[in-house]
Amino acid sequence: MPAAAQAKGPEVRTALTSETPLVHGEYLWDDSATATGPTRIVVDLATEQLHVYRGGVEVGRAFILYGADHKPTPTGTFPILQRKRDHISNLYGAPMPFMLRLTWTGIAIHGSEVETNAATHGCVGVPDEFAARLFEIAKVGDVVTVTRNWRPELYGEDAAPSPQPAPPPAEAAAPMLPEPDLSAL
Repeated sequence: MPAAAQAKGPEVRTALTSETPLVHGEYLWDDSATATGPTRIVVDLATEQLHVYRGGVEVGRAFILYGADHKPTPTGTFPILQRKRDHISNLYGAPMPFMLRLTWTGIAIHGSEVETNAATHGCVGVPDEFAARLFEIAKVGDVVTVTRNWRPELYGEDAAPSPQPAPPPAEAAAPMLPEPDLSAL
């Protein structure tokens, strides 16, 4: 098993079940039988999903957006540094509702329109309704693990994203915005 797949995350006692795999813009949330205990969040870049656990019980799962090739989402373990309900990106001027900051260099989990072939500038975008629910239970200091292939023995192929259509040819793609000048940060 690759080292990234063995990333230290929460002990999972119970996982949410779904009759069909999640697709862009979808999420599951069920905190009706939530155990007490710390909130832990795992972002799996390989399956494009975010998992939320309370005391080892999965209470939420969402299909995500993550960083594009030129600005990838970093892997590792991060404490939530800041929470802000109505944040606007300092770098891009974009709304980031229900923002949970993971780094002081602009990486966060936040509400987003999770659409096919979309990406972020390194953040983790989740559906807005899911982001609101996550914001209510996540606190500063809660741990977020960003990895690849989180618990394949538990989530298996059902967690894998649906095949997506090939992106349009480069000449048909929207022009990229210039990289911002970060020297003033």
